[in-house]
Amino acid sequence: MNLTNTMSPQLFLYEKIKPFGLPIAILMLMVMMVIPLPSILLDIFFTTNILLSLLILMVALHTFRPLDFSSFPTVLLFATILRLGLNVASTRIVLSAGHTGPDAAGKVIEAFGEFVIAGNYVVGIFVFAILIIINLVVITKGAGRVSEVSARFTLDAMPGKQMAIDADLNAGLLTSEEAKQRRDDVAKEADFYGSMDGASKFVKGDAVAGILILLINIIGGLIIGIAQHDLPASVAAENYIILSVGDGLVAQIPSLLLAIATAIIVTRVSTSQDLSQQIGSQIGMKQAWLPSAGVLFLLGLIPGMPNVLFLIASGLTFFVWWKIKQKEDETNDGSDTINENGKTIVKEEKGDDNSINLSEIADNSAISMQLGYGLIQMVDDENDGPLIARITGVRKQISKELGFIIPPIRIRDDLSLDANHYRIRIGQEIVAEDKVFPQLILAIPGESAQTKIEGIDVKDPSFGMEATWIERHQQARAENLGYMVVEPESVIATHLNQILSSQANELLGQDDVQALLDNLSKTSPQLVSSTVPKLIPLNILTSVLKLLLAERMPISDLRRILEVLASQNHKNNSPLDIAESVRPAISGLLIQQIAPLNSPLPVITFSAELEQMIVNIAKQTGANGLILEASLIQKIVTAVNSVMEKMQNENRKAVMITAPVIRRDLSHMLRQHIPNLDVLSFTELPDNKKIEVVANIGSEEQNNN
Repeated sequence: MNLTNTMSPQLFLYEKIKPFGLPIAILMLMVMMVIPLPSILLDIFFTTNILLSLLILMVALHTFRPLDFSSFPTVLLFATILRLGLNVASTRIVLSAGHTGPDAAGKVIEAFGEFVIAGNYVVGIFVFAILIIINLVVITKGAGRVSEVSARFTLDAMPGKQMAIDADLNAGLLTSEEAKQRRDDVAKEADFYGSMDGASKFVKGDAVAGILILLINIIGGLIIGIAQHDLPASVAAENYIILSVGDGLVAQIPSLLLAIATAIIVTRVSTSQDLSQQIGSQIGMKQAWLPSAGVLFLLGLIPGMPNVLFLIASGLTFFVWWKIKQKEDETNDGSDTINENGKTIVKEEKGDDNSINLSEIADNSAISMQLGYGLIQMVDDENDGPLIARITGVRKQISKELGFIIPPIRIRDDLSLDANHYRIRIGQEIVAEDKVFPQLILAIPGESAQTKIEGIDVKDPSFGMEATWIERHQQARAENLGYMVVEPESVIATHLNQILSSQANELLGQDDVQALLDNLSKTSPQLVSSTVPKLIPLNILTSVLKLLLAERMPISDLRRILEVLASQNHKNNSPLDIAESVRPAISGLLIQQIAPLNSPLPVITFSAELEQMIVNIAKQTGANGLILEASLIQKIVTAVNSVMEKMQNENRKAVMITAPVIRRDLSHMLRQHIPNLDVLSFTELPDNKKIEVVANIGSEEQNNN
């Protein structure tokens, strides 16, 4: 299809010349500094300059985070060049034609000059000087300092942020694409603040240039007017000071707007709200407005004060407090149940305190999370519910890894819990609980962390590592000291990820399996109909899949599982035996999660003597399961734990490889002590997968270590 045939001629022409627009504009700025411009063009360019500055300020006010306006340093450079070019062009006209009157440089400069001066030259010069001081000394200097500090701390914090991204990726909170995007954002953030550190100097230099240009216009104009054009000193002063101050103001007001935009950008904290929403949500505290109303009221009662004005201000402040209180009362009215999307799904009616709702005693949700009242803000829509987004990400990630949809997670408040406590249930069983501090962040020491940081010392709920809750302003220091800093919602989400991964078998029911079969029947209808329930009943298939999930074996390739079941006779086999027969066909799904395609699989093996001894014991005990001496179990667990910790420090994971005859019993025994250990048999290793033996349990070398 020829796109040129579908475009209008105007649009086609625009698409052709668009790549040349910016270079042409830069060349025009250079030409403007050399070629004299008529006053009408000066008026147009000065108006455009004011419009551009206003647009940049409005964009800065409505960005959610600094990176949303990542082109700001370059835009600031172009705006500064435009303003300096206009200053050169206007100075040429002021000095060459200023003797003709205040309108020599156009209507814009004349209007600004006469409006501010209002017949008094000294007042006009002082007003201009005040604007310069505000711009140069206050706003520009402060923005430059913030840019410098932000650039330094952003660069220092990059390693810690990269560690946090890797931790979220390993915990399943991020996909590889999301992690890549986060890493790009970290790099862009460092580049942005580095550019802003230099770009803020443009604004400072522009303010200094404004002072010098004003002096040149006034002094040079007086000399030219009196010496060359024989004007009286009073007339020359009137013409050239009006023109000079007007020229300075029409340049400094856009410069002041850009300086404000620069300060807003560099002091902006990344949120999902624009600046007005962020400030409004944070200063809208009724605890602040009521005392303020009281103080204003007392000032209004003091004799000699403007009593009426203070009393009116007190009344307005009290009215704001009352509206905030009314809104909070409406929000907290009743008890809400919140689903995973942060929407209210149950609203308990007010009424008889003796009435009992069935929902209070019977919760049929597969997964639920109770939050203390101090954590409600983490799922509140007004605070953007950061925990909701994290939980949704965890569900999606685990569902992709395991091959079935994790049920929705019901979140509700529970006033019986302490303020900062949370509790996770699978069905009605409490499987995990801990405490987080929503106003703080969790610092987990890395390998290079040697300095102890002050805060609330705790154990990380997911991995039991030593950690410390610290104030948010300590984040840069903690990252510089080698700590990995984690947000409170990430702590809960990582804990939930661990629980769901280990309890996945409890979440799969017959309805879920039937849904998987219905989906597979769209592409393989004959396979499904000939296997379930003809060869294997739905309840037996569900038990087999639950056994696979209990050892973290993904069931995403249900087609291959059914093909294995269809090729064998399992009428007299137990679900345990059926699950063992299926494992070799789908073990590659688990292995690819542990070791990438082109990387060797780290494995832990037993020495030949130890493995043969365990096989002999298993044959003797038979159906009673594997029974080993407590001392031998302790030695094996200690050795495996040591290897697992070493691999974890290397950000890798190893699996244990053993003989098929003892795999199931050995896995059951070891996973009681090491829950995250995967035990595979030799027959479950793909032929094309390289392996790396990282430890040989029971060998002399291992014993010496």
